[in-house]
This record gives sequence, C-alpha cells and structure tokens, in this order.
Amino acid sequence: MTGDTSHTHSGLVATARRAYGASLKLGISKGADRSRAVQKMAEALKQSFDDILEANTLDLEASREMAVPELIVDWLKLTPERLQAAVEILQRLSELSDPLRRIRNADYQLADSQTYCQLMPLGTIALVYEAFPELGAIAAGLCIKTGNSLILKGGGEASHSNAAIAKVLQIALEESGMPSGCLERIETEEGSLTQELITQDQYINLVIPYGRPSLVQQVVRQSTAPVLKSAMGNCYLYWSLSGSIEMMRWTILDSHASEPDPVNAIEKVLIHRTTNPSSLVTLWNSLQEKGFQVRGDTALVEAFPQLQLAKDSEWSQSYLNKTVAFKVVDNLEAAISWINRYSSGHADCIVTESYQESRHFALRVNSASTYINASPRFCRNPARGESIFLGMSNQKGHRRGLISPESLTTVKHIVQGNSRF
Repeated sequence: MTGDTSHTHSGLVATARRAYGASLKLGISKGADRSRAVQKMAEALKQSFDDILEANTLDLEASREMAVPELIVDWLKLTPERLQAAVEILQRLSELSDPLRRIRNADYQLADSQTYCQLMPLGTIALVYEAFPELGAIAAGLCIKTGNSLILKGGGEASHSNAAIAKVLQIALEESGMPSGCLERIETEEGSLTQELITQDQYINLVIPYGRPSLVQQVVRQSTAPVLKSAMGNCYLYWSLSGSIEMMRWTILDSHASEPDPVNAIEKVLIHRTTNPSSLVTLWNSLQEKGFQVRGDTALVEAFPQLQLAKDSEWSQSYLNKTVAFKVVDNLEAAISWINRYSSGHADCIVTESYQESRHFALRVNSASTYINASPRFCRNPARGESIFLGMSNQKGHRRGLISPESLTTVKHIVQGNSRF
C-alpha cells in the first residue's frame, strides 16, 4: 500500500489516480478474496490496540492544548471498547455474503433478448471526516467488501490516530494481495486540500462527509463529485395526547445511547397544546436527573419560568449533546408541517396510541425514516439483520436512510441477445 500524500496538489492528484486504478482491479476481484482481506484487517487492528491508543493519547494531548471543543474531544477519544467494536464490525463484514453481482430483474425487456441488473462497485470513494478515528477502519472494511477503493481525509485533531490505523490496515491489505492503492490516506490540515480532493471527479465516484453539520454542508457546497450526505442530530418527536409518558421518556433516553456519535438522538419534542402540565414537569425532571438540559419555546417558558428559552435558530440546528427543546403545537398537522421545515430529515418519531395518527405521520413526514412508538437509536452493528451501517443519509439523491454496503454500489443493466437479427 502507498503511504500518506505530500501536501501538494500534484501529490493529491497522484493519490486519486492511484486509488482509481486500484478500484478497477478491486471491482473484478473475487468476493472470497475481499472477505479474507476484511478479516485480515480485523485481525491486524486487534493486534495493534496498544500502538493505536498510544497515538490517540498524543492527539488528545494536542487537542487539549489547542482548546479543541469538548464535543470533538469526545468523538476523538478512543477506548479499547470502541476499537473492539470496530474489530467486531470488520469481522462481521467479512462473514456477510458478497454484495456484488447480485442479479435483479430489470424494469423492462427488449425484444429478442433478456435484460437484467447487477450490483457493481461505485469505484473510488473519499471519506472526509473529523475525529472518530475508528470510522476510517469501518469505512475501509465497507469499501473493500463492496469492491471500492477508499481515500481517507481525516481532521488534523486525529492525525496520529488516523495514521496509526491506516498503516495497520494498509499492511493487512498488502499481505492479503489487494491492489496497491485501494486504501489511501491524505495527511494535511489544510482545508484547501480537502476542496482539491472532492473536486477530483474524474477519479472519485463518491464523497462521504461525516461530522458536524458545518463540515457536511461545506463538502456538499464544494464537491464536484457526487456526495452521500450524512446527517447527525436534530431529530424530532411528536408526543400525541394518546401517547404514554413512559414511552416518551424511554424513547428520548434510548435515542441518545448511541455513543460516541448521537446520530439519531431526539433533540426536539413537539407537544400538543393541551398536554397535561404535570406530565410535562414529570418528564422534564426525569430527563434532568439523567443529565439532560431542557429548553422550551416562548409559550412554555412563560408557563414554566424555570425552563431556558430555545432561540429561533435552534429549531433547525443540532445540539449534538444532551439537550432537548420542547415546543407547543396545535395538532398533528402542525407538528408534521414544523418537522418538514426544521428537522434534519433523517429520523423523526411519534409516540401515539392512535393507528390513524401513526399512519398519517409516517406518510406525511418528509424524512428518510419515521419511527412509531420506537426508539430511533442508531447502531452500526445491529444484533438483528444482515448488514452494517456507516451512518444515516437525509438526502433524496444517491441513497437515503441507513448507509449500508449496498449504498456503496450501483446498478449495471445487462442485455443478453438471443443471436436473432
């Protein structure tokens, strides 16, 4: 595998070109070979915990000296448990069936021929992320499994950790016989080089930004390559008059349990205007006992002066911490209208005992996923199902919803003629 790129435009272009060339070879490799490579990555990562944690300590010390925000420090801090979770994800990925070349029926058939579709790799993927060092390893596993090359562009706050993880994985891939250049890492803190990377659309087929909304929005604005936009936080919940306070409390608390990144954490709650005040106070006290900050709109603050006022700008922004803001609405339609305007659009919920309300909410809310009396808690390695997830997408473009191995593939139409002419 090739090492880190120098801080130059020519070096970056060479890296993108190298990754693109590797993707052409990786895309026609055998599924069994790619699975063995991912398993080798898992083993190598597990054997390197001490070196990676030592590198992470250097990053943490530097971040504290540079007054990096606590949110980023929390995302940056590795533990043996977080690394073990990444190892388990890679191990499970290696055991999943090959996502490539699955046959699907085509939507049309040409005369005197058979038309069908196959899943194929996208090619070269660039991950632009801040903190979350283990995310590079998880993304690498997803990309190798799906026959894609990967270019990692992490933040400067995690430079030592990212370098240590990338080195371990690159050696494992080389020993597995994977094409040289299938995993590249760009080492720089220069924002301009990020823009250079995501505009190499002749070599890069997809860009995935992961981190705070400001980073994601910046990549979306600047990239000339397709972007799979991830989302985090600012999920809404509507508490219907028929919904129980026990379900409300559990749903909010459980949604915040997906550490270290609260992808689907409920941060905003809409309540009916006639909600029982004592139920509200009980819920707020319960949340505050668990370390949450509770805020309210103008109507709630007037009725409950102990609440902190949520500013107008907050309703469309993520807190990304244990803060929940409550707002009064007149009815379900008003709640849906507000969610469609201000939610991040990737995971929104309703707590209700009304079937009619639940169906109306599920169909009218313009989000990637809706949850009815269920926690939206995000898990990369769910106990049930046959997939691994990198994050959540709130866009309507390339893919929407959970970012799975299939999200990193595309469809090829194949027409097989019967030799009649």
